[in-house]
Parts: sequence; C-alpha cells; structure tokens
Amino acid sequence: MPGRRSLSRFGRLHQVFRRYAARHLTLSGAGCDLSEATGGAVPGVLDPVVLDQGRLVLSGRAEAELVSVRIGPARHETRPVVTSGKTGAGQFGFDLPFAPAPLHLEFTRGGVGYGVHLPGFRRWRVQLATFALWPRFGATLFRTLPDLWRWRRHGDFGAREAVKTALGLSAQIPAQPLDSRLFEPAGTPAPKAGGDGVTIILPVFNAFELLEEALGRVARHTDLPWRLILIEDASTDPRVRPFLRDWAGRNGQGGQIELIENSQNLGFIASVNTGFARALEGCGGEGPVIVLNSDAFVPEGWASRLIGPLLEDRTVASVTPMSNDAEIFSAPVICRASGLDPGEGDRLDAIARRFHPGAALAEAPTGVGFCMAMSRAFLAQVPHFDTAFGRGYGEETDWCQKTRALGGRHLGLAGLFVEHRGAGSFGTAEKRRRMVDSAAVIARRYPDYDRQVQEFIRRDPMTTARLALAVAWAAARQDGRMPLYLAHAMGGGAEKYLERRVAKDIAAGGAALVLRVGQMHRWRLEVHGADGITQGVCDDFTLIERILEPVNARRVVYNCGAGDRDPAALPGMLRKLASGDEDRIEVLIHDYLPLSPSYTLLDADGLYRGLPKTGNCDPAHVFQRADGTTVSLTEWRAAWCGLMVAADEVTVFSEASRALVTQACPGAAAVRVRPHLPLSDISRVAPPEPGARPVIGVLGNVGYQKGAAVLSGLSRLLAGDRRADLVVIGNLDPGYRLAPPAIVHGNYRHADIPALVARYGITGWVIPSVWPETFSFATREALATGLPVWCFDLGAQAEAVRAALETGGQGGVVPLTDGQGDPARLLEDVLRFWEGRARK
Repeated sequence: MPGRRSLSRFGRLHQVFRRYAARHLTLSGAGCDLSEATGGAVPGVLDPVVLDQGRLVLSGRAEAELVSVRIGPARHETRPVVTSGKTGAGQFGFDLPFAPAPLHLEFTRGGVGYGVHLPGFRRWRVQLATFALWPRFGATLFRTLPDLWRWRRHGDFGAREAVKTALGLSAQIPAQPLDSRLFEPAGTPAPKAGGDGVTIILPVFNAFELLEEALGRVARHTDLPWRLILIEDASTDPRVRPFLRDWAGRNGQGGQIELIENSQNLGFIASVNTGFARALEGCGGEGPVIVLNSDAFVPEGWASRLIGPLLEDRTVASVTPMSNDAEIFSAPVICRASGLDPGEGDRLDAIARRFHPGAALAEAPTGVGFCMAMSRAFLAQVPHFDTAFGRGYGEETDWCQKTRALGGRHLGLAGLFVEHRGAGSFGTAEKRRRMVDSAAVIARRYPDYDRQVQEFIRRDPMTTARLALAVAWAAARQDGRMPLYLAHAMGGGAEKYLERRVAKDIAAGGAALVLRVGQMHRWRLEVHGADGITQGVCDDFTLIERILEPVNARRVVYNCGAGDRDPAALPGMLRKLASGDEDRIEVLIHDYLPLSPSYTLLDADGLYRGLPKTGNCDPAHVFQRADGTTVSLTEWRAAWCGLMVAADEVTVFSEASRALVTQACPGAAAVRVRPHLPLSDISRVAPPEPGARPVIGVLGNVGYQKGAAVLSGLSRLLAGDRRADLVVIGNLDPGYRLAPPAIVHGNYRHADIPALVARYGITGWVIPSVWPETFSFATREALATGLPVWCFDLGAQAEAVRAALETGGQGGVVPLTDGQGDPARLLEDVLRFWEGRARK
C-alpha cells in the first residue's frame, strides 16, 4: 500500500528469507531406547526427533497408557495405539509448533509416570542451519529477477505467484501448459494403416465375468485384419476353458483365432511368451503385435489408431493408449486407477478420437502392458518377456528398457482410450505385492528409470488430453449441473470456503471444476474428483471453452477473481460460460472486487471512507489495463452489477457485506447472508491469572489491509513504555517490521492455538484490520478462545465482536480516527480494560 512501508529493501528481503527458511529448514535429532532411558520401566523406542517446516515431529512405540510432552509451559498428550489383536508397545506421535526449548516426555505405565528429557534443538543449531540456506535463497531470487520486477513495477499477481512458486512458498501444485493443437482439425482422414493386419496376444486366467464382453469387443471393434492368439492359462474357474473353446469355434474364420491351452498354470509372462513365439513364427502375418489383457475393453476403431505410430516411424517400439487404469497413461488422474460406469469408457474414447493425431502422442520411458502395440522388428530382437518377473508385473517395463537401449522409442497415445478393469487375473492384493517386488528388480537393473518416470509425471506431456478426458469424465458422472468455480490463487478464507464446497460436491458422488486466475498464466483449469486433481494452464480463453464443451449443464460460481490481469472482463466471460438454457450463475462476495478495483474498498492513500460512489476518480477505484486503457468505476460497476443481476443467487457472509452490496447494486438478485462455518473447533483457553502481564495476541497473516501498519505502530508504542507485549500468531507482510521485543511466531495450525496462547501468555486478542471484512475467520477464532477481543469499528469483524459483547463476551470495538486505525487509541482501550481488571 502507498506510503506505508516501514522497512528497507534489505529488511523486506530478510522477512521473505524468514518465511523461506521456515518452509525449507529440516533438522534431525537422535531418538532413544525408552527401556534404557527409563531404567527398564517402559519398553519401547523413540524415533529420531525431526524439525520440519517449523513443526516438531516426535513418534515411536511404547508400552504405556499415556504419553505426554512438555515444551515450555505447553503440555500435549496422546494415548499409544496398539495394533488390533496384538499386545505390547503401541504407536504414538506428536506434530507440534516448534520452540527452541528442551523436551520433557512422560510415559505413564501402571499409573506411574516415567520422565525422559531431551535437549531438543538448540537455538544456535537452528540459526546455523538457517544461515546455510542463504546461498540457495539468493540464487533462486536472482533467477526470478524479471518476475520480481514485474510484480514490484506493475503489481502483476502472476509474477508474484511465479516468485512464490520458485521459492517453494506457493500452496498451488505446479501445472503444465495446455496445447491448443490437440483440438485442431485433423484434415483429410488418412487411410487406415496396417495392411498386414495385427496379431493380438490375449492370455486368460479366470475373470470369467469379463471374458464375453472383452472378446466380443475385439471381434466387433478391430478395424484391421486380425489374428487372435488366446492362451488359456489353466484357470481355476471351470467355466473359462469351455467358454473359450465355444467362443473361438463360433468366431474364428479360417484359423483367425488360435486357442492354446496350458496344461498347468504358467503365469502371465510365460503365457505371453508362448504367444510371442507363435507370432514370430509368422502366425498372423508381418504386422505389429498387440498384448491385450482379458480385462481390457477396446472401443470401435481401436487397432488402426493404436498401431499407426508404429507404421509411421520405425524407431517406435511400442504404443500404449490412455485408460482409466494405466499408470502414467491414466485419466482422469495420472498414476491413479479410477473405476468407470458402464458406457463411460466408450464416451471417453469418443472425445479421444477427435484429438489431432500429431498432437496426441507423447514419448514415455515405458509402455504399459494391459494394451500395448509392439513393433515386430523390435520384438524380433527382444523376443520374450523376462521370466525373472515371475507370474507378472514389471515385465513390459523391462522389455521397454531393453528396446530403448537398441534405439526404440515408446509412445503414449492420447487419441485412444481403452477401459481397463484392472487386476482381473490376480486380484488387487496380489497385484500390489507383485508391483512392489517388480519395482525392486527394475530399480536394480535400471537405476535411472525411476527418475525418468518422475520427470514424465512432473512435466506430463499428456496434460491437455488428460484434462480434456477428465472434464468429459466429470460431465458424464455429474447428476445435475456441474459446478464451475472462478477462483483466485491467493489462499485465505475464500480458498478455505472453496475447499469445503468442492469436497461437498465430490462427496455427493460428482466432481467440481475450478478455473483459477492470478497466476503466471491467466487461466488454470482444475478437475477435482475423488481420485485427485487434474489441471493445466493457458492464456487462451477459447481453449478453456473448447475443453469445457462436454459440460452441458453448468452452475457457474464466482468465488473470487482478485489478482486477475483484467478483472473488468470477468463478468462477461462468466456470463459466456453460463450461456446455456440449463446454466445458472451464483456470485459469492468474499471481498469487494465486484464493487471496486480496490477489492478492500480502501482509497489510494490506504484509508477507508465508505463505499466509493460511481464517478469516484481516486486511482484505487479506476482500473488500468495492460494496454494503457482505463475502466472507470462507473463502467466497472455496470459490468459486475450486470453479473449480479443475471445471477440466480448472490451470497454474502455478513450483514455488513449485504448492506454494501445492496447499496452498490440495488438490482442484484436475492442477496442471502450465510455466515461461514468455523474452519475448525477452537478450544476455550484458561483465563489469565489475576495480575498477569498483558500480552496482546494477533491471529493470522497480516498485510496492509489486515493492519500491518497498525501493528508496526503499536509495537513502537509498546517498545517505548513496555506496558504490554505483542505476539503475532502468523506472518507479517515483509514490507513491515515490529519493534522489539514484539514477536512474529510464523506459520501455525488451528489446533496449535491453545498451546500457543499458553506458550506466549496471551491475555487478549486484537484484530487490527483496516478494511470492512466480508467475514473474519480470525475474529471468530479469537472469540472462540474466550479471551477478550478488540477490533476497529468496520465490517464483519466489528459485527462479530459486537455480537459477542452482547452475549457476555469481553473486549471492545474501537472507532476509526479520520478513516484510519489509530494504534494509540487501540492500545489505550486494551490497557484500560486490563487496568480495570487489575483494580477488581
């Protein structure tokens, strides 16, 4: 904010480094044998103590009814959990806010407590490890100088997010750019490849219920000349072999189907190797060979699409399609198996087959053998799967690594989606065991393989296709209108609310779409489902519209657009996304961006003078686009109020917000007040002892609008007369500093609040925010502790404190002085209260 910074550039840099260090500092301390430490009284072990991201993590096993740990005045306890059906030592663990103090553990056994004392992490050790992070911090900042300049010079929120991501301070998971080429017209369809046809090797072991559909699809949907080698691997289900004999007899034309019956169970690898041998003998011609599981359901026209890349490029050794269960080729979520309802696989393939063939291919470190087309030339050089992998899993990875060494390439094909039921032969438990065993063999043989897979996952060259399929999957699953949220990437209360809404959507059996703004790219589209998140970024709104086409009925929800590079255009875009007859619009007021470019309603000088009227020329209420054109407050409000008039519902979270919204947009749809639910249950804390020294606590991360300048002034007053202490439970904007001995604790969790109150001796809370908050979680959390709370007289924070005062709460509402929060007046109100308490 203008004119409010109180730190030098180096001071601001140091504040940023403190956050960086809190995120990246990790230390480990020795554990101990509890039996030895307690003289044999408590058998068990304490694992090495870890300091990680400002958290102290203790864990171990102990034969005790209760374990407690004391750090300073705060005491925490837990009961060890003994594995069901067993006796002896139980698991225990603590995850606590760090303090540079000794640790005092007590283990209660048989009603007797046994103490164990540990030195913890000494302050000098933490400081030394922190200092060692400076070089890496400096190098990272140097690389981000262009983004830093854009953020400082132009207020570019995307540039700020880029810096935060580089420093590891962003809560957002990195997403990959989307490729519009995937949706370009393919031109004249090429003639179907594969004049020599394909040889399909399909081993069968049990999974009887799947066979009729799996085989029927091969017969109906294979669009090239084909020969099928069926290997019945001595199934324990007596129905399987007679069914295969009957099916092969009815469907085989001129020896098109060969059924091989193993006299004993050989396992997947040996069975496939039998098929390879028959294929390489010339059975089925000279075309590619496809390994197909009996639980894979191929769609129409699958074969020509799958082998096309093999025929076009002789360096290609294998091609694997996308699927719901295919490791790095899985959709909607990479490396996560997802179940499909009947017909969903075909609907997803209908999307996939429209992808541009040239943009639908991605080179990968391996193929996946549930449905893998293999070059006959490379198969001739590596003619079998390695039997060292037992009955199955990992063998195709081994084959792929061997053929890579011969110059072969392995491709993922987004232009084909094949449903995979998964574990049809082995069962999920056995599948997991075999995957673990095979991974160990692969790691020994190919030490760099895991890094290659992780790199593929990190850069995910199939992001666009995976996201498009995820949107189609979500649309097919949705019962009713699909929620599509427009949100920012700045965290805070709006993000917490969004997390709850999305979780509720998923719990109802559906999914949710989130379109984010305010990052390096203008748009970030996310698909949230029970199996995880799939996402991608771009600057092209037309591409976003193209990916969203499968969603026919939408509920477009404006959550928050702060940080967007052109928020004046958002209302029109949201209305465009909700232009269908069945679509609906909902507007949520988490801040006042719909009322002014200054989403806090503060003027350019940082003061609040009430709702700005149209025609107001204060620079804070006039938006300037990147091309230099401006949007007046009148134009701004016309666009946003137009959205609220078109909306079916406008939701605010306090009466104070409703008053401002209805004043600014009297024609808005029904404005409903729905206060937020608490983010978590905050326990009431014990009131301070009579005569205790006043310690003012502040909850949350504090920027200018949250009162950073007020706290800076307050700390200077207290440094002069020492009538009270000041502690911020959270972080302070790097542009400000507190005069010693005021403390900035840093990151915390809601569950930590009672312990932190005890540690610092907090006797009351101050909410220093200088803007009319739409809802104040920090105020509600402070009130929940039962301690007195003070705030300035504006917004939802004053509304909450007044309501508490009316029902017996303590604290006060402090009037603004000439539109600004006066730290001296605030301090006098707080101290007057405590002086009155002391006289009683």
